[in-house]
Amino acid sequence: MEQHRTEPSLPSARGRISAAVGEYLLGAGPLPRAEDITAAPAYGDDLQLALYLCYELHYRGFAGVPPDREWDPDLLRVRAALEHRFLSALRADSPVHDTVDGSLAELLVEPVDGAGVTHYLCDEGELWQLREYAAQRSLYHLKEADPHAWVLPRLSGRAKSAMAAVEFDEYGGGRPERLHACLFADLMTDLGLDPTYGRYLDAASADTLATVNLMSLLGLHRSLRGALVGHFAAVEITSSPGSRRLADALRRTGAGPAAVFFYDEHVEADAVHEQVVRHDVIGGLLDAEPHLAADVAFGVDVTGYLEDRLATALLTQWRAGRSSLRTPLEHDISGIS
Repeated sequence: MEQHRTEPSLPSARGRISAAVGEYLLGAGPLPRAEDITAAPAYGDDLQLALYLCYELHYRGFAGVPPDREWDPDLLRVRAALEHRFLSALRADSPVHDTVDGSLAELLVEPVDGAGVTHYLCDEGELWQLREYAAQRSLYHLKEADPHAWVLPRLSGRAKSAMAAVEFDEYGGGRPERLHACLFADLMTDLGLDPTYGRYLDAASADTLATVNLMSLLGLHRSLRGALVGHFAAVEITSSPGSRRLADALRRTGAGPAAVFFYDEHVEADAVHEQVVRHDVIGGLLDAEPHLAADVAFGVDVTGYLEDRLATALLTQWRAGRSSLRTPLEHDISGIS
C-alpha cells in the first residue's frame, strides 16, 4: 500500500512536559521548565511523548506545526535536556557486556523454552493481541529503515558499503511496493487497522515510545554512531526467528496473506542481514574505529533492555486479559472476521 504523505495530527498530551512541548510547537505556549524534566520518570508517558514529539520533527512533522520548528534553538535545548534524562537512565539501568562478542552471544542462541512476546503470540496469542502488537509496532515499522539511515554519512569503507546494502533491501531494493514500511502498511490493512502514518501514537504505550525514541536518539548523534550500529545488529539478529514465530501466529489465527507476507519476508531477508551486519558493518566499523567497541556493546544491550521492558508490559496486560493500548481498537475493525 502506498502511504499518504499527510502530516499526522499532534497527539493528546500525557502530562505537563508533553503538553508544553505540544503547545510550543503550535506557537501557543512556553516550553517546559528544566526542573520538570529533571524530575520526570525517564521511561514515563510524559517524558517519552515529549521526546517523541521533538524527534518526529525530523521525520514527517505534524499538521499545523511550521517546518522550521525542526531546528528551533530553544526547542533543541529542551530536547537535549530530555535526551540527557533518558540516556542517563539507560546508562544506569541497562546491563552492559564488556565486549561486543559478549553482548551478541546470547542473541545468537535461540532458547529452548523462549518466553518473550513472539513466543507467546506464536503459542497462544489471539488475533486481538496480534492486532494490538501491530498497532504498537507501527510507530517503528512505518519508518522502519529511516533512523538507521542517519548512520551512513558517519561510516566509511566496508562498514558504510555493507550498511548501505542492507538499507537498500529495507527500502525495497529499488521497488517502491517492496518498501518494508509499505509492506507493514499492507499488514495493517489486512488486520483491519488504519495504516495512516502516526495513527496509533495516542494508543501506544510509553514503553513502545521508548523503543522508537532510542533509535532516533542514537541516529541523531554522531557521537553515538557505534551504539546505533549495535542497535541495528540487535534488531537484525533477533528479527528472523521472531518474524518466523509471528508469521506462524498470524497463520494460526487466520490473518490474511499480506499480514503473513510481511513477516515471511523478514525471516529470509534478516537471516542474511544478520551475517552482513555482524561481519561487515560491525567488523568494518571496529577495524576503522576500535575505540567504539564499548559503544557498540552498549547499543546491543540497551536495545535488549528496552525490548524486555516492553515485553513485560505487553505480557502482563495480555495474560490478565487486558488491552496493552491506551485507547481501544474496537472501532477500527474493518474487513476481518
